[in-house]
Amino acid sequence: MARSKNQNGPSKSQRQLRVGELIRRTLSTVLARAEVHDPVLNAMSITVGEVRTSSDLKIATVYVMPLGGSGKDEAIEALKRNKGELRRLLGKDLKLKYLPDLRFVIDQTFDQMDATREMLSRAEVRRDVELVRDEDDEEGGA
Repeated sequence: MARSKNQNGPSKSQRQLRVGELIRRTLSTVLARAEVHDPVLNAMSITVGEVRTSSDLKIATVYVMPLGGSGKDEAIEALKRNKGELRRLLGKDLKLKYLPDLRFVIDQTFDQMDATREMLSRAEVRRDVELVRDEDDEEGGA
């Protein structure tokens, strides 16, 4: 039986979602406790926004953002440099048969939210939204 598909490709299985969330929580804890033996990484405050796993659970893409949004390149380099130790620390807490390879990327969600907020605050967009809202009210009241 084929899986249902949406616009973004096949939907994630419950196992993928569960493993991704376990990795996100554990990695957040490891980074917050500064358990890695790298003073550069321990000096940074990094938010782990989301972890997406591949369908075979062999690759985990970790979406991160340094606190304040500055030092993105340094944060990614520090995480990549300590990937082996991070995997080892994850393996201690997670009881998985195979621990996925970690890939670190900057989380663009905050930038997208800011761009959307800025767009919605423009006068012409507010005017159009109010116009549509008024039309909906007229249709509902008739």
